[in-house]
Amino acid sequence: MAEALIRGLVRGGHVSATRITASAPRRERLAELTRDYGIETTTDNRQVARGAGIVVLSTKPQIFDKVMREIADHVAPGALVISVAAGVSTEAIEAALAVGASTTGAVRVVRSMPNTPALVGAGATAIAPGKHATEDDLATARAIFDAVGITVTLDESHLDAVTGLSGSGPAYIFLILEALADAGVKVGLSRRNAQRLAAQTVMGSAKMLLETDQHPGQLKDMVTSPGGTAIAGLHTLEEGGLRTTLINAVETATKRARELGRGSK
Repeated sequence: MAEALIRGLVRGGHVSATRITASAPRRERLAELTRDYGIETTTDNRQVARGAGIVVLSTKPQIFDKVMREIADHVAPGALVISVAAGVSTEAIEAALAVGASTTGAVRVVRSMPNTPALVGAGATAIAPGKHATEDDLATARAIFDAVGITVTLDESHLDAVTGLSGSGPAYIFLILEALADAGVKVGLSRRNAQRLAAQTVMGSAKMLLETDQHPGQLKDMVTSPGGTAIAGLHTLEEGGLRTTLINAVETATKRARELGRGSK
C-alpha cells in the first residue's frame, strides 16, 4: 500500500520524489523503491519519523505496537499521522504517540482504509479523523488517497465495516473473476480470452454503476430480458446463495478487523 501511495503521488505529479522518504526492513525492497520512484529510503523508522511533516503508518496491525515503540519519541511536534493499519483505532494511535517525549500538544491522527487497486490508481479509501484532527488534516489525507483512486470521509465507527467491504473486497472479486474464467473455459473459451472477458465485464459493470449512480438492481434489470440468458443465470446464482455468501463474507471480515484492532491495544 505504501508503494501504491508513492506511485500515485510521484507519477501523478502531486509531490516531488525528493520530499518522500520510506522505511522498510529489507534493503533490496528499498533499492527497488529508490530505483522506480527516485525517493529516499532507509531501514530506520525513527529517521523517517524525525524528518516528516506527514507520517504515513503503512504497517500491519500485528506489528503496530512494535513500530509505535520505535517512533513515538521521534515524531516531530505538529506532524500529521495517517494510519493504514487495519482495525487500529485513532485512540490507540494517539495514546501510543502521546508517550513520546518529543511530541508536545495534541496528536493529530487520521485513520484510513484503502485497498489494493490503489496500485493501479483505482483504489477505494475511507478516512476518519481522530480526536484532534482538523478539516485541513482531512483535506491533506484526502488529497493523498485521491491520487490513487476515490476517497470518502466517514465516522471512525464505520471503518471496520469498510475493511470488511472494500478493504478485503478485491479478494472476493478476484475469486469471482477466477470462477468466471473457469466457467468460460468449461464452455469452450481459451483461458486467456475467458479471463480478459471476465475482467473487462467486472470493470465495465463497476464503471456503469459509478458513472450512472443508479441502484445496482436497476442496472441488473437492464441486462435481464424475459426468458433470457441473464435471468436464467441469475436464478442459478440465487439458488447457490451467492448474495448471502457475500454478505456473510463482509460480516466475517469486519469482525476479524475488530479482533485485530483489539489485539493491537
